[in-house]
Amino acid sequence: MQAPAAAERNKGPILAVLREYAGRGAGAGPDPLRVLEVGAGAGLHAAHFARALPHTRWQPSDIDPRALRSIAAYAEAMRVPNMLPPILLDVSQSWETWGGTQPASLDLLVSINMMHIAELQCTEGLFKGAGVLLKPGGVLFTYGPYAVDGRISPQSNVDFDCSLRQSNPAWGLRDTALLRQLAEANGMHLERMVDMPANNKSLIFRKQ
Repeated sequence: MQAPAAAERNKGPILAVLREYAGRGAGAGPDPLRVLEVGAGAGLHAAHFARALPHTRWQPSDIDPRALRSIAAYAEAMRVPNMLPPILLDVSQSWETWGGTQPASLDLLVSINMMHIAELQCTEGLFKGAGVLLKPGGVLFTYGPYAVDGRISPQSNVDFDCSLRQSNPAWGLRDTALLRQLAEANGMHLERMVDMPANNKSLIFRKQ
């Protein structure tokens, strides 16, 4: 069971924003809100959020088998009944391979700290999947460091972007202008951008 320090630090601020979209009253009717988290990593976030939002059905996923084992260990250790067993999911692949998730069935799709350490096709796949799988009015929630309309700030984020691209030229901070385009191409719009600690942002994309 992995315990990343960054996830431990940012789980509280992220949850504060998530509550606005997955808190009680966010959905219509008594049915639980259906949430899919892609790139759930160690599972600390999934377990923390699912426990704090008991009226959700939280489906964690990842492409790494080691992450899937860590997620399952968190679910067992923290005894979170509304956290479903993790599924293997490659976000770069078509939504039909996403564990049987049906079109227009999700209230919330969550992606935390994935885009900048994955190839662009993963970001494109995320938006394509969200466009199909979210219900009308549903939300794609993403979190991480971003370039904003061609500009990266502060210098620490510039340095981070350079280090990522040196590790893998296909990695790097994604620009919000590109994400707006991807959202609009898939029936969504960027509704809100929230400044977060450590020069990160939460982005809220709403399905039309």
